[in-house]
Amino acid sequence: MSAKIVAMMFLVSQALAAPSDSYGPPVHQPTYQEPIPYNFAYGVSDEYAGTDFSQTEESDGSTVKGSYTVLLPDGRKQTVTYVADPYNGYQAEVSYYGEAQYPREYGPPVTFKPQAYHPQPSYQQPSYH
Repeated sequence: MSAKIVAMMFLVSQALAAPSDSYGPPVHQPTYQEPIPYNFAYGVSDEYAGTDFSQTEESDGSTVKGSYTVLLPDGRKQTVTYVADPYNGYQAEVSYYGEAQYPREYGPPVTFKPQAYHPQPSYQQPSYH
């Protein structure tokens, strides 16, 4: 009789020790690495499409410094110079180069005539011979 009680207690303890959700979070905890210093830069200038923008950024592992420049629709260039760190947060300084240009006359609005939509059935009728 005591063997049955011991066996029953063993089975109950195993059931309680087993995880109830096999799809739960992983057992191992992720490890975090120290921040790695980096730097990068890129730029795009396409006169045909009218795009002109660039960005540079560098980090020593805790402080990030950088700037980006964008050509605005009114012809000016906007430059944002920023510094971000865990203590002061994100601090940006915005400057503009050039003078805004607006057309003296506006042409007719560009509109597109909607096209009619006529869906065709995608199935075929069965043929009976």
